[in-house]
Amino acid sequence: MVEPVLVEQRGAVLLVTLNRPDRLNAFTEEMHLALRDALTVAVDNKTVRAVVMTGAGRGFCAGQDLGGRDPRAGGAPPDLGETLGKFYNPLIRQIRALPLPVVCAVNGVAAGAGANVALACDVVIAAKSAKFIQSFAKIGLIPDAGGSWSLTHLLGPARAKALALTAEPLSAEKAADWGLIWRSVEDAELMDEAIKLAEQMANGSAGGMAMIKEAMQAAETQDMNAQLDLERDLQARAGASADYAEGVLSFLEKRAPNFAERDTDQ
Repeated sequence: MVEPVLVEQRGAVLLVTLNRPDRLNAFTEEMHLALRDALTVAVDNKTVRAVVMTGAGRGFCAGQDLGGRDPRAGGAPPDLGETLGKFYNPLIRQIRALPLPVVCAVNGVAAGAGANVALACDVVIAAKSAKFIQSFAKIGLIPDAGGSWSLTHLLGPARAKALALTAEPLSAEKAADWGLIWRSVEDAELMDEAIKLAEQMANGSAGGMAMIKEAMQAAETQDMNAQLDLERDLQARAGASADYAEGVLSFLEKRAPNFAERDTDQ
């Protein structure tokens, strides 16, 4: 039996690969559950300090697998609200709540919910051949898996609405130029660059990384006054940590810091 998600630990980095290449890694219920299990493993294993998510084969993810939703088969229409409530929404919330940096390496097409799962990750790096497609309009749907939120917040309403209404493919290079993703790289360099980026973050303070993620995500919805209060509270926690003491000491001693192991209760 072929596993729908492959998991490989490389030092402090957990590499998670969507593994249905014959279907462009389109989501099934089985893949959803396997991916959520893999992310749970990342949290529970204190030796994991960063995650890289990518896709097997020539694409990252084509979104939902429509193979089982052929209206010619008859029967009642699918309850897509239930699909979102049971599978996509918990996955997006899990990625964002993960106390670890998540790097998404988009190795080819990222369409529909596949594009928006990628955008839920903390840092997105894409091969130059990759494309992001909000394909929902082509089948009478709206952007889901957080897409209506991510596109509007990252690009602004003008570009977000145009991408959603036209379903026009967005190249990786333009996505980087527009600020939708971190950067695009040559195809052959994608995984090396993604792993290197994850290792860089894994070598940092695990507690610090978790709090940076918490602060930056809170800033997406809070006003300045609330954010100032959150910065105060998080910085007080960070300043009392052993990692801060080690960071200052290593700076004064002109050496690399040796941060503490990750606490799985973070």
